[in-house]
Amino acid sequence: MKTWYLWGYMGSGKSTVGRAAAKSLGLEFRDLDHLIAGESGMNISDFMATRGELAFRKLERQLLLEQHNFEGILSCGGGTPCYYDNAQWMREHGETVYLSASVSWLHQRLVASRARGTKRPLLANVADENLAEFIAKHLFERRDFYATARYQIAVDKLSNEHAVSQLTAYIQTK
Repeated sequence: MKTWYLWGYMGSGKSTVGRAAAKSLGLEFRDLDHLIAGESGMNISDFMATRGELAFRKLERQLLLEQHNFEGILSCGGGTPCYYDNAQWMREHGETVYLSASVSWLHQRLVASRARGTKRPLLANVADENLAEFIAKHLFERRDFYATARYQIAVDKLSNEHAVSQLTAYIQTK
């Protein structure tokens, strides 16, 4: 048994796909952002606003390393593979899966997420008309990290059910 680290940009479906795949396979599911919120006693938005991104990344790293004996699916924050040597560490301690998506698909999902009232700290000061450009810039900056994942699922070309099916099939082959 091992850890399956899910990577992808915010809104790519890491939590949704990961949770459904874990349930289907009888595995435990954890969300790194939820672990951070539990450890800090604050939601991610409040934590970032009061303590800043550097403190967030340090706690994220600490809690990631504490998962070294975890067996199941761990949804990582969109930036987790991009800081410290997190990407390398995850590849050495489990299987890495990148849920990839196009800028336009992510833009649609994040606009819809905003409309439902979901708060995403990195987007707090980004106007809707600048959101697609912001996403494109971030994906460009993160692409080299994301590209090191051992497996990739293009979630923007699939329904959630098919993305879950691809993830579960991959896990079953390992």
